[in-house]
Amino acid sequence: MAAAALLGACNPTAGPGVPGAPELRLSAPLGKVEVGQLSEGDQIGSGATRIALIVPLSMASGPSQVGASLLNAAKLAYADSGANDVTILVKDDHSTAAGAAQATQSAINEGAEIVIGPVFASGVKEAARVAQGAGKPIIAFSTDSSVAGKGVYLLSFLVEGYVERIVDFAAQRGKKSIAALVPDNDYGTVALAQFQQSAANHGMRVLTIERYKPGAAQPSVQRIAQAAEQIDALFIPEQAEAMAAVSQELQAAHIDTKRIQVLGTGLWNDARVLKLPALQGAWFVAPENAGFNALAQRYRAKFNSDPARIATLAYDAVSLAIALSRSQGSQRYSENVLLNPSGFNGADGVFRFKADGMNERGLSVLEISGGAAKVLSPAPRTFTGNGA
Repeated sequence: MAAAALLGACNPTAGPGVPGAPELRLSAPLGKVEVGQLSEGDQIGSGATRIALIVPLSMASGPSQVGASLLNAAKLAYADSGANDVTILVKDDHSTAAGAAQATQSAINEGAEIVIGPVFASGVKEAARVAQGAGKPIIAFSTDSSVAGKGVYLLSFLVEGYVERIVDFAAQRGKKSIAALVPDNDYGTVALAQFQQSAANHGMRVLTIERYKPGAAQPSVQRIAQAAEQIDALFIPEQAEAMAAVSQELQAAHIDTKRIQVLGTGLWNDARVLKLPALQGAWFVAPENAGFNALAQRYRAKFNSDPARIATLAYDAVSLAIALSRSQGSQRYSENVLLNPSGFNGADGVFRFKADGMNERGLSVLEISGGAAKVLSPAPRTFTGNGA
């Protein structure tokens, strides 16, 4: 069976707004999530192959809606798999790094062959330390690429993927000279590093890079305006809630956003951004909507609540682990199997892991038009090349 077909039961398209940077924002549910009765040491199924699911079922203030959503998505994936040949060992990391280490050790002691989760970067670091000591791979959900590595694979939506896709598309559309207006925060720093690499790879001239403190973009925008005649694209990796102020500065500086193509990341798939006058015609990158919407509809029907946006990550990771357990024999979670260059199809579309633990995803390019987002370039359904 081709690797890309392993998750064929999942919808091969993806979801709406996908915040890509701060992990707590990425985890924000669309609505109320019913936590229900969750207890340490729960398991799903009773099959021979054991899979660890490390999720934040609790935090200092009480039950975690995010953890409940991830657990419920895992239950859906298990039910959709249609057989009882795996056991999912559910472990609460209590939203702490120490809890993640303890949960991972407990699952490995119980025979887990692969670890799914945790969510937060500090927890992934500690879980990876334990899992690597036991020779077990991890598929984690952190958006912090610094925690990725050999045997520690991130399934999350990474800013690096957004940036590469939008710069590649802009180059394909003939953009040759670009400027960057970048917030002086962690997300901006990661986005900028990838931007510089992608621009060089695609032969684009980077005329100027302006960093600005959050809420204080005006001087940087003014300097961009002075160079406006020499650029045909402007990259702005800013959060949705900050884009109203940035948009106003673009207008005040008389930057012609009809001539200069404005580029953003998946953070812009948000109604607050889509309605901004200066950003009509702007391009950004995001997964497509159908897969998450379909999963969310089924989730609501079963659990009477809305899933967190990252519920698809748990669904896809569990679906993948189950599919590989059935098709790949004793090598099911080996590096060669997990790094299959054909990738896998999931609820958020096609994805594949890289040897450095990062991922590559099929992402759409969208254009803001009339207060909505329309697809300019659909997400690819397959990968080309070896993904190295």
